[in-house]
Amino acid sequence: MNSFTVSLPLMPRVFVYGTLKRGQPNHYRMLDATNGKAEFLATALTTQRYPLVIATEYNIPFLLNLPGQGQRVRGEIYEVDERMLAFLDAFESVPSMYQRTVVDLEVEDGGGELPPGSITQVFVYSTTSYQPDWPSGRSFQSYDTHGDHGLPYVYREARD
Repeated sequence: MNSFTVSLPLMPRVFVYGTLKRGQPNHYRMLDATNGKAEFLATALTTQRYPLVIATEYNIPFLLNLPGQGQRVRGEIYEVDERMLAFLDAFESVPSMYQRTVVDLEVEDGGGELPPGSITQVFVYSTTSYQPDWPSGRSFQSYDTHGDHGLPYVYREARD
């Protein structure tokens, strides 16, 4: 008789590249236990290039699901529980504004299961719904609401 080990599935992992990153306007939502659990694991870069644009009158960062265009995007990997994943789906307006898909990442600064240089697959919120001029606009490798682009994020609470 063969022996085998049954392991519980890993908690989902997500890649955040915009306002949910540390030091950005919506990071507090990742820390709010009422939304679920989120544990920072590593910083990483997408293995493929994608356009990361800042758009709309609210200066929202969007990762356009156009592999091969734009730049390799830098962000953070979090391990989340199902409650946080459901919160993030709602926060990101899945499926109307963003879609949750899988992306390949190269770990930059991590440890344990995610050593630097390793490749991993995690969920990312990207969009296929965008204005025709977005792919040809300025693309960023890393988002910062206070960046030299002069396009600070407009908090949801401050929108009309």
